[in-house]
Amino acid sequence: MRAVIYDRFGELPELRDVRDPEPPEGGVVVAVRATGLCRSDWHGWRGHDTDIRLPHVPGHEFAGEIAAVGAGVRGWRAGDRVTAPFVCACGTCPACLAGDQQVCHRQEQPGFTYWGSFAELVVVPHAETNLVRLSDGIGFAAAATLGCRFATAFRAVVTQGRVRPGEWVAVHGCGGVGLSAVMIAVSAGARVVAVDVSAGALALARRFGATATVDATTPAVAAVREITGGGAHVSLDALGSQVTLTASIEGLRRRGRHVQVGLLPAVTGRPAVPMELVVAHELEILGSHGMPAHAYPEMLSLVETGALRPGELVTGELALAGAPAALAAMDGGAPAGVQVIVP
Repeated sequence: MRAVIYDRFGELPELRDVRDPEPPEGGVVVAVRATGLCRSDWHGWRGHDTDIRLPHVPGHEFAGEIAAVGAGVRGWRAGDRVTAPFVCACGTCPACLAGDQQVCHRQEQPGFTYWGSFAELVVVPHAETNLVRLSDGIGFAAAATLGCRFATAFRAVVTQGRVRPGEWVAVHGCGGVGLSAVMIAVSAGARVVAVDVSAGALALARRFGATATVDATTPAVAAVREITGGGAHVSLDALGSQVTLTASIEGLRRRGRHVQVGLLPAVTGRPAVPMELVVAHELEILGSHGMPAHAYPEMLSLVETGALRPGELVTGELALAGAPAALAAMDGGAPAGVQVIVP
């Protein structure tokens, strides 16, 4: 198969022919029809993720068709249209048995712990735990966002953030996951304030229903508190930085809920949290790490009715040969929306 691969962190990846993967026992091989270009892939390529072993193929949010089925797999066959969460769970550890596959003790992650989806084929282990069936009505480009950014945002807003109609939600960082959170919170009946440094990202946030937008290069916390009449009920750090984490917490009203979605790699140092506000205002601090496959039907039903429109997040498509340059270009920041690679 053809795959985008790098031998050293930070060195421009190359498109090469590599050996086709074989389906493991209990797993499948998926023919990749679309895969998202995510900032997490950039972090991995830059050497910020300690799970990666070189040489490596990035890519972790994808959609496609089953190409081969391993021994012992039931209920799935070649040709089925599928996606999978970026956390591929074991299905048998204590977290999995409790239904919390997104924090599996023995999780595997395509594009991080093993070769990912910047390729024509990718493995999904433990297929009966991790595969998500796609209807014919969901295109592959839109479905590729469901493996990471859109599903992560859905769980962050609906399950962890417990957003209710009429509440104010602040979204700090309007990349792919942040824009997904805007769309999902609006669909849930919330009023959304989107915060970012990019005019293009804020324009997309308004398109997806944000009530107000704030330029993060201005005093953003004061603006959020003024717009929301005292602070957001729920606030998400969808970027992952000391600045956005602090702004998200400081922009909450009393008894508000902060959801940390953006990754803060260890290489950047352990962030400080304004705990004096957490205690004095009785704030909740919540993490959100993807979404288990068994929770996808609620989200997919909203996609199929048109209440949620992940396809509108896709602002560009590129061929597999264009992936190395696109990954390197993220040194200067990600483009607005979601870029999708079509092998």
